[in-house]
Amino acid sequence: QVQLVESGGGLAQPGGSLRLSCAASGSIFSIAGMGWYRQAPGKERELVASITSGGSTNYADSVKGRFAISRDNAKNTVYLQMNSLLPDDTAVYYCYGGVRDTYSKFDYYWGQGTQVTVSS
Repeated sequence: QVQLVESGGGLAQPGGSLRLSCAASGSIFSIAGMGWYRQAPGKERELVASITSGGSTNYADSVKGRFAISRDNAKNTVYLQMNSLLPDDTAVYYCYGGVRDTYSKFDYYWGQGTQVTVSS
């Protein structure tokens, strides 16, 4: 079994910064793509950022230039550095990872979600 545990959410002012972390643990052989979704009430779930095992990144237009995704493969951890935060960034953020476990089964796993609130 594989678990993804998120941390780093909280309250920030507009223009401020937060750094989210998501650590995968369990019966992991390798991890392919990782990334972050977010969902706010009344909005569709949005893919915020993704990163391949080799470090190639993609961002939603709404966060491009403000957020940066990175990963530490040795720690099975993905990060989301969030700068120049806007009230519209307020959402629950969920990390995901495509995991090949030690039994050679591939599945996507999700974190529990962490609340990010941007408000003055």
